[in-house]
This record gives sequence, structure tokens and C-alpha cells, in this order.
Amino acid sequence: MRGAPTILHLDMDAFYASAEQAAKPSLRGKPVIVGGLGPRGVVATASYEARVFGVHSAMAMAQARRLCPNAAFLTPRFTLYRQVSDAVMALLHTLSPLVEPLSLDEAFVDLEAGGTEPTAEAARAVGERLRNDIRAVTGLTGSVGLAGSKMLAKIASEQAKPDGLVLIEPGTERGLLGPMPVRTLPGVGPATAEALRRAGIHTVAETREAGEAELVRLLGRAHGSSLFLMANGRDERPVVAERDAKSISVEDTFDVDLTDRTRVQLEIARLADRCVRRLREAGRSGRTVVIKVRRYDFTTLTRSETLRGPTDDPGVVREAAARLIEGVDTTAGVRLLGVGVSGLADYTQEDLFAQAAQAARAAEAAQAAQATEAARGAQAAQGARAAHEALEDVRRTPGPATPEHVGAGAGEASEGAGKPRRWLPGSDVRHAEYGAGWVQGSGVGRVTVRFEEPWSEPGRVRTFAVDDPALEPTEPLPLLRPEEAAGRGGAVGLDRDGGPGEAVGRGGGGGPARVGGLEEAVGRGGGSERAVGPEEVAGRGGGAGPERGGGPEEAVGREGSVDLERVGGPGEAVGRGGGGGPARAVGPEQAVGRGGGSERAVGRGEGAGPARGGGPREAAGRGGAVGAGPADAGPAAPGGGHQPGREQGRGRGQPVTSSP
Repeated sequence: MRGAPTILHLDMDAFYASAEQAAKPSLRGKPVIVGGLGPRGVVATASYEARVFGVHSAMAMAQARRLCPNAAFLTPRFTLYRQVSDAVMALLHTLSPLVEPLSLDEAFVDLEAGGTEPTAEAARAVGERLRNDIRAVTGLTGSVGLAGSKMLAKIASEQAKPDGLVLIEPGTERGLLGPMPVRTLPGVGPATAEALRRAGIHTVAETREAGEAELVRLLGRAHGSSLFLMANGRDERPVVAERDAKSISVEDTFDVDLTDRTRVQLEIARLADRCVRRLREAGRSGRTVVIKVRRYDFTTLTRSETLRGPTDDPGVVREAAARLIEGVDTTAGVRLLGVGVSGLADYTQEDLFAQAAQAARAAEAAQAAQATEAARGAQAAQGARAAHEALEDVRRTPGPATPEHVGAGAGEASEGAGKPRRWLPGSDVRHAEYGAGWVQGSGVGRVTVRFEEPWSEPGRVRTFAVDDPALEPTEPLPLLRPEEAAGRGGAVGLDRDGGPGEAVGRGGGGGPARVGGLEEAVGRGGGSERAVGPEEVAGRGGGAGPERGGGPEEAVGREGSVDLERVGGPGEAVGRGGGGGPARAVGPEQAVGRGGGSERAVGRGEGAGPARGGGPREAAGRGGAVGAGPADAGPAAPGGGHQPGREQGRGRGQPVTSSP
């Protein structure tokens, strides 16, 4: 426990949701929920506008939809989040060499190790400067807590949210902690809190008054003793720059319970391969293979097998996981599967017996594959003869249904037509004519895209076929224009090519350093520079939440799930002030008054009609046809017909509407 508040805890405010709002001007001030969009998805982050409705992290996405149905529901974009996180972590490394990242958006910093004077005034000045630099580099906000221990610094940052700074003066810890619930203390989870509740202990003050002996009796010696120290405000844990991972794991939650035994085995094999990829990316090997099975009734089983030595061989891990799943009854249904490797090491010790067995099995599989291929060849020959005969019959049949000309690539086109591209809500796209945008929703062969950039006005919405060749997925744009960020106190924002670059002037010019795509130039009164590598946190394939430790149980958006979220309409009137000022053209046939009360009308019918009435208006069909006039009419949705736009006033912080 230090006598000065020189331990800093930074926690970005609603990180994923704030990044999405910064990247999408039409979502600013509106509820945004990021997470898995499937039936069993989990909320990763909710914006503060959505939290008003009771939505919070780790909540089931189905419940979040019931509480806040008009929110924008988006899949995570970990590429963007890692870019922003790299820029933030680089700023933290300019303060001290001892930075302990906890996740993409959270970290401890030992300011004393960085040369900060051990006084409350100096620590507060550093914290305020850090908040300003983060806003300049990323456009986002973070909350800072300062205290003499890690526990109190984290509590202070929670009290500072959103976008604030709280410093806990040494000597005030006991009075601050006393009225707080016991769950505030680190290491107190639901089970520990329930054990304390049964003993009549609810607050930190009551925990302290119970005494160390009573806590040891209730919780055991190690847990009881540490809890007593923390209840008294004592936390001696140091800030550790390199945290050694104890295990590496992956897991998936399924939209529908798996009952087919073959499907369960295939999923286990797939998860084992993903786990080994993460293992190799970390440059590690492991000795113990663990599987996790959560059944339909939420009962969770784990099984493990320890190998003769550490390995990163995908075949060995896959076979060990297959042996483990054989001993688990999955006939009643499985909602979650996971594969992990523990007992990590920095070297590999190959198991010769396992390799020999694997080679024998591979030979048997090759023989079986040859036999199967031969059988398929015979069947293919028979099928080709039958197809040739059928084609001859068609050619001999007169009638207009017979095509006159068939292109060379018709076979490939027809095959690809049955596999439309997936467009997940929130993902980045680029259109050959309209430029950069993001997916609002997709379904029934259509995809709706809003075309806007982080530094532009709220953009127009257009609808395309899911296989439109002019529409392509793309990488996220930076949250700030590089030239705009450069004018904010000398800070340069994220590079357009994905690597965050920054230059933070602090009284002098620093030379740029580049490590792993991260550019940083930090001047501290002279030409000093510090190169910091990006922190890599693997996300879940298919749209899952962040993984911490063993990986959270985050549902992945499945291939069959369709999200038809509609953001920004129907009926939106944005007043820019009073009086009748000049209008500024934003898009084709659309004008938004800067000085006068401009209004925007979105129709519930189909097609687009001309603007009429007093102010400039924009009429848009709910089925995706959007336009500001006849020259800009979008494609008509089924059911056609024109219906005039309906005007509704709308404040900046109101819910976003959804279309079915």
C-alpha cells in the first residue's frame, strides 16, 4: 500500500459501443448494443443511451432486445477495436514502462516507475493529460482512477465513469470502502457473496467487523485472509507488465442445441484446430488438453487429459479432445462446447508414440479415401451419361424456354448464386459508386447500407441485392482524419491502412518509431521516442465478444441469423437553430438547413417521391427504397406503391427505430 496515489487505472467508456458511435455519425446519441446477434448471443457492450433501459454487458441479447427494441444491434469489429486499443496502450507506455493491460480497453499503470513525482497533484496532472491525449488520438473518452493500490484505483475509475477522473487520497480508504457492497472487493464472486450473506455480511464495513478468524472459518485460510486485508483497504499487488497466461482456450455457443453425435465431434475438432492456432500465434505449447461441455439444462462438465509432454501439434490436440468427448453423454443436447490447453511451455516435446499412431490412422484414412474416390468415380460416370442424355432431350424439345445463348461462366455463376454473401449488421463495406458505408441489416436477398464516414454528416441509406458485384467488404476507416487529429494538440489519429499512428507533442519533437504497424512519436522536451508493439487479443470468428482468460461464453452470429435493424428512421427532423438560414446540399436532391429548422421525412410506403412542403425533405421507403426525389428513387420493395412521407420530430438522444 503506497502513501501516494501513483497507481493509475484506465477504463475506456463503453468501449465497443463508443467506437461504433464514433465511426457511424447516424448512431451518435442513440442506443447502440454490440455483441452476438444470434438467439443465444450475449451483450459485449451497451452505450450509455442503451443502459438507461437496463441493458448491460453479459446480458442475453434476447433480453436486451426486449428491454431496448429500438437500439442498433451490431456485431463486434475487433479490427477497429484493436487499432484504437493499440493507440491507447501506446499513450500509456509513454507514462511508465510498467503497464498491465487487462483487456483491449482497460489497464493499470505504475506512474512512480515512470518518474512521476509521488504527490497527489502530480498524479492528477498526469491523469488529466492522459484523458486529453486519448480524446485527441482516438476521439473517444476514458475514465481514470488514481490511488495507492490497484484495488482502489479500479474502484476510483468506476466512480469516475463516464469521462471523469477520481483520485483517492491516502488515509481515506476505509471510510470510502465501508458502505460499499462486498461484491466490490476483488475475488468476491456470486458464491463468496452468498456465503457471506448467509452469515449476515453484506457490506465491506461488515466484512471488516467480522474479523479475520470468522472470514477464514467461512471461506478458508487463503481466501479469508486476503479478503480481510482488502476490506481494510490493503492491497499489495504490484503492477506487472508481462502477465503470463495460464491457458489458451476457445469456445462457441450454438443457436440450436446439438444432439447429433457426429456434429458434436466435428465441432470439437474445429475448436481444437482454432485453439492450436492461437497457441502457435502466442509461441507456446501445452501439456494438458481440456474440453468444456455445457448441456441444454446449463449443467457444465469439463474433462482433461495430460500428455507426456507439451505440444502444439493440431493432430495430437484434436485426437485428445476427441477421446475426451467420447466419454461425455451429449444425446440430450449441447448448447456450448470449448477446447483449451493448459500447462503452457515455451518448447515442444513431441510424443513419438502419438505420432506413430497418428501416421497409422492417416494411412488407413488415405486407403479409405481412395476406395471412396473410386466408388464416386463410377457413380460420376453414370451420372454424366444420364445428364448428357437429359441435355439432348432438352435440346430436342422446341419452345421459348430453351436458352439461345449460354455464357462461358454460366455454370460457375449459377453455382455461386445459391451461396449469397453474408452481410453482418455493422460491418464495413464500400460501393463502387457511393463509396464507404456500413451494413444496417440484411434479409430476403437484400442488404441495406448507410453511406457515411466517421467525419461526415449522417449519410443516406440505400438497398442492394446481397450479390451486387459493386458492393464489397472493406477494412474500417479511422475514427479521425489524420490531418484533423494532427491539429488536436499535436496528436495524429489512426492511419487509414489499419495501423494506428500518432504523434503527441509535449514540448518537443520526437522521432517516429514503428513496431508492428504502430507509429508513435512522443516528444518530452527533446527528441525522445518510444516504440510499443501492439497488444493482440484474438476475437471470436463470426461475431463474438472478447475473450478474457479462458474466453467468455459469447454466442457467435450464425449463418442463418438475419438482423433487420433499421437505424435513423422513420421520421426524423433535425433542427439546426431558428430563423431561415441557407440550405446545404448533403446528397442528391437532399438539403439540410444549417441556419433554419430543416426536416427530414421518411415514408413508411415503398418507392420515393419528390420533396414537397416548406423545408427540404427526404422520402424513403421502409423496404429499403430511399430517395430525395424522382432522380434518386431507390429500388421498389415488394408491394410497391407510393405513400407520402410522415414527419416526426426527433431529439438527438431518442431511440433508434427498427424495421421488421
